[in-house]
Formats: sequence, C-alpha cells, structure tokens
Amino acid sequence: MALRRCWRIAGVVPRLLLHSNVLPVTCASRRALPSHSRSTDTTTTGFFLRNFSSSPTTTDVTYDQLKQLLAGRMAVVIDVREPWELREYGSIPGAVNVPLGQVNVALQLDPEEFKEKYGGDMPEQTDNIVFSCLAGIRSKKALDSATSLGYKDVQHYPGGWQEWAKNEQLN
Repeated sequence: MALRRCWRIAGVVPRLLLHSNVLPVTCASRRALPSHSRSTDTTTTGFFLRNFSSSPTTTDVTYDQLKQLLAGRMAVVIDVREPWELREYGSIPGAVNVPLGQVNVALQLDPEEFKEKYGGDMPEQTDNIVFSCLAGIRSKKALDSATSLGYKDVQHYPGGWQEWAKNEQLN
C-alpha cells in the first residue's frame, strides 16, 4: 500500500513541477557536483527557477489603444521627435514633447523642472507611459531608456505620427 502511494506521488510531482516556477534540469558536468560527492556518474539533476516578470508581455500600442488611453487619460504620451518636426508635421493631441536626446535626463528631473521645461506633468515611475515618434524607431529607444531608469509600465506606439495622421484623416 505504501508503495502504491509512492508511485502516485511520483506521477504527480512532474506535473506539479511543469506548472510551477521551478524547472528540473539535467546537467552533464562534473563541476555541477560538489567536490566531496563526485562519482563516476557525471549526470546530475538540479532545479532552476523560471524567470517571471511583471512587465507587460508586449510593449506595442495600437492606434485604437492609444486613442482609448488618451480619451481616458490613462497614460502619459511622450513624443520624442524634435520640436521642429512637431511644428512641420503636427503632433498627437495631449502628447508632451521630450526630444529623444533629452529623455534620459528629463525623466530624472524634479517634477517642477520637468513641467517648466516641457510643458506637461512629469510621469511617475508607476504611471503608464507611451512613447511616440515619427515612425516607431526613436520611441523604442526612449522606451529602453525609461525602462533602464526604473519605469515599470512603459510602451511605445510603433506606427508613430505617420500612422496617427493617416488614421485621423480617415475618421
């Protein structure tokens, strides 16, 4: 009877491990064993933790999602184009202009300094931030900068101003 229970547990354990954050791993190296327990068998079994992250699975925002975020004021939109580009082409309503070359410094400013320099409220590290540019290249770089500074909920609009302008003309 005890043997039967042991076999049941042996059948359940691999399924539990499959659905947990611990993965069994086979290692074929003598260095994996402590020196006092080395034997002629060089295969050992160890466990590695899965890498879980609280960051969103995707950092891309679609046109429709951006419209909803702006309408509900649920995100701070930062346009990382140069000021002359905004004057020449236009800008997304409600976006704060922080040129890409200044993003790293701007996100470390005092909130009053940020508001004075860029004309909008400085996002907090827990705020939802969406970066935008002309075509999605610079916004991705800005997203990486913000992430490295500890901002948690950062996304970018890969379509940029080009997609925004195209969609706004259709509506």
